[in-house]
Amino acid sequence: MSERAALHGLLRHSHHARPEDLPALARRMATELGATSMRIHVVDHEQRELLPMDDEAADRGSLAVDGTLAGRAYAMMRPYAADGGPGPARLWVPLLDGLERLGVVEVLSAEPIPADRVSEFEAACALLSELVVTRSSYSDTVELVRRRAPMRMAAEMLRAQLPPLTFSTGSMTISGILEPSYDVGGDAFDYAVNGDIAHLALFDAVGHGSHGGMRAVMLASLALAAYRNARRSGRDLVATYHHIDTVVRDHDRRGLITGVLAELDQRNGRLRVISAGHPSGLVLRRGRVAIVLPTPTALPVTLGEHRAPVVVEEDLEPGDDVLFHTDGITEARSADGAAFGVDRLVDYAVRALADDLPLPETARRLVHAILAYQDHQLVDDATVLLVRWHGPARQPLT
Repeated sequence: MSERAALHGLLRHSHHARPEDLPALARRMATELGATSMRIHVVDHEQRELLPMDDEAADRGSLAVDGTLAGRAYAMMRPYAADGGPGPARLWVPLLDGLERLGVVEVLSAEPIPADRVSEFEAACALLSELVVTRSSYSDTVELVRRRAPMRMAAEMLRAQLPPLTFSTGSMTISGILEPSYDVGGDAFDYAVNGDIAHLALFDAVGHGSHGGMRAVMLASLALAAYRNARRSGRDLVATYHHIDTVVRDHDRRGLITGVLAELDQRNGRLRVISAGHPSGLVLRRGRVAIVLPTPTALPVTLGEHRAPVVVEEDLEPGDDVLFHTDGITEARSADGAAFGVDRLVDYAVRALADDLPLPETARRLVHAILAYQDHQLVDDATVLLVRWHGPARQPLT
């Protein structure tokens, strides 16, 4: 059967498919493309393991992201074929929704898949990715597979409000990550791309650990909602800061949130930033820190009525990476009490970027380095928001 006919068949059978039906649909697609089977593996919330969705693969258990060929396909976002060996030939294909990494698909076949046919399986996996995302909106099945530990209530509440971890327009890529996965405090991030302007925000609400982190999560949730409300009302950066400040203060005058609000013009790389008592952002260029963004340029949220914010503007160069983070990154401490610090953060980020890794993989490895440094015992949330400007905005599709 042709690739086109196979994709049409998958679409036709997908209209009434439950998440539980996706493994069978994947196997059907494999047969129609001339392979033996296709097995879906989704990544866990900590991005350490690839977990099978169907019983056929479950007997082998999970696959590690680090140190396996399946993990390499996930990390590098490209297919990898296994080299010979007994049994059927294997091809590992990343499960991608745009640039959002969902997991991998294991393609089994009697003979190695020719290089000129790999794109057919990539197309099939792209469609499977769309089905994983859409079916997750109506069911808990995929979410339950991804969980490796109980989710605390504060984390359940906050994670439901976060955007996808990665998004790209072709001229810009945004990638965020938040740890710990199952017991967050008051960190949150958000973004939206409206036309040529990318809107970016990172919040850190004071109060991690208070009543299970719920007060901090409530504050962060308010900040997210107020940010989106201001953005969708067409407010500029300064007005958005004041709107968030007013909304949060009206609810909890003693609450306190630090944060970063930013806008990036994809046409020319113009970056505009307000830092509300938050750690400074960094612009990385050709393996070094090119710009340390000034901070603070505004008071933390709920104190904004006392001083007008200042907007900092910088011109990015094509290929620049902007790194925003919360203080849980730099204040992470080793067993002997040494802080991770800005210098170590820069060193890790520069080395990851020098490896020419995809941006979401850079963010993953950076946060995992923080976790390892603190022996996986975070005392505060660790959140990273990375933005790469590739160059002037591309022409719209016609």
